[in-house]
Amino acid sequence: MELILRQDVENLGFKDDLVTVKNGYGRNYLIPQGYAVLATSSAKKVLNENLKQRAFKEAKLIEDANKLAETVKGYEVKITSKVGTGDKLFGSVNNANVAEALAKLGTSLDKKFIKVTGGNVKRLGKYNAAVRLHRAVVADIVFEVVAEK
Repeated sequence: MELILRQDVENLGFKDDLVTVKNGYGRNYLIPQGYAVLATSSAKKVLNENLKQRAFKEAKLIEDANKLAETVKGYEVKITSKVGTGDKLFGSVNNANVAEALAKLGTSLDKKFIKVTGGNVKRLGKYNAAVRLHRAVVADIVFEVVAEK
């Protein structure tokens, strides 16, 4: 079943993408939730026209996202956490903690656009996270988990 996405769907695609999914997934989840519409010939024509009109706006968005990516890459992100014996943390550090640390540095990002490499961090040290600023722009940042004094 061919569908046109109305909004970003995790692990499937971005808004206005033309995707092929199994019939049940499209009919029972994507279409009723309003995440997608059927890709009929008239819907494809409307989509192509919208994409042409949006191309100029998209170029500006990508340029702004690249500037923000350079800014974010320049940050030294340190996250303090309580530590037990050795270098084990009480709890863990995740994408919400990284978003909070970036907000303190002056860049407010939604936590759903941050993905910590390897999942939750449970030890002290330096780690990587991928920040999706735009569908075409992903910035890799390095953050350090340090002990709370």
